[in-house]
Amino acid sequence: MSHPAVIDPLAQAVTLLAPRASFSKTVRGAGAWRLHRSHGGDPGYFVILEGRCRLVIDGQALTLQAGDFVLVPASHAFALSSIAPVAEDAPDNVPVAITPGEFRIGSTDAPADVVYLVGHFFFDAPDAPLLVSLLPSLVHVRGQQRLSTLVQLVTEESRAARLARDVVLSRLLEVLLIEALRSTADTAAAPGLLRGIADERLCAAIRAIHANPEQPWTVALLANESALSRSAFFARFQRAVGMAPMAYLLTWRMALGKKLLQEKPTGIAEVAQRVGYGSASAFSVAFTRHVGLPPTRYAREQSLQAA
Repeated sequence: MSHPAVIDPLAQAVTLLAPRASFSKTVRGAGAWRLHRSHGGDPGYFVILEGRCRLVIDGQALTLQAGDFVLVPASHAFALSSIAPVAEDAPDNVPVAITPGEFRIGSTDAPADVVYLVGHFFFDAPDAPLLVSLLPSLVHVRGQQRLSTLVQLVTEESRAARLARDVVLSRLLEVLLIEALRSTADTAAAPGLLRGIADERLCAAIRAIHANPEQPWTVALLANESALSRSAFFARFQRAVGMAPMAYLLTWRMALGKKLLQEKPTGIAEVAQRVGYGSASAFSVAFTRHVGLPPTRYAREQSLQAA
């Protein structure tokens, strides 16, 4: 007897993001040092291989230690510094290249107090900001050797000129993101997709949305999936995910719609049906409002970019 496949909302979101590695390096820090990154950089990660350092991001201060993994899915400003105090008026340090892929920061002749791997990636998905908004602004995982191993594989692959390098990197980044996100799903403090799927009741509704986005979902029907009253479901979903249930449904439908329009010249009516709209005109109105372009124009521009 066959069983229906279980839909994994987190895996679907990461797959749609289409992550790709773009840069990674090993940094050895000694003495007192500090560096800032302003808004606008690529999303990225840190793995602390040895020692300790400090990270301040979105007003949150963390002391990172060996084995820690930090993922920043969106582009956020942050400050990374030594454990040794740095004067407030001291200028930022600039990492100095020692060998390809190896950098020093702070004192160049003292033994390293910390060794960390820093990597960057970017998302190929045209709706990446929309999907990233469903993820926490910061993921901090401690004591997960699997993540350190995965990041090391990404680093080695990015530096090697092997066959199918880009394909391997793409798959490794997908696994890395999923592993990092699911490692913190049960304890994620910030509202978002992770808190939603960590809640057994809410996860049932989220799985239903992802499995059948074409269904005419209402708050009452989704509440029934979660075995909660309509009011209790709405409040619990809003609190955990950070948006109302129908807003999440709309967000997911728009992400899928953009993906379908990007992949092939599918008719607007077919896309509308597959993402839960009764007519092409209704889908066009919703798509234009949220994307800023009518679906026909969006599909045409995507086709020209791919040519």
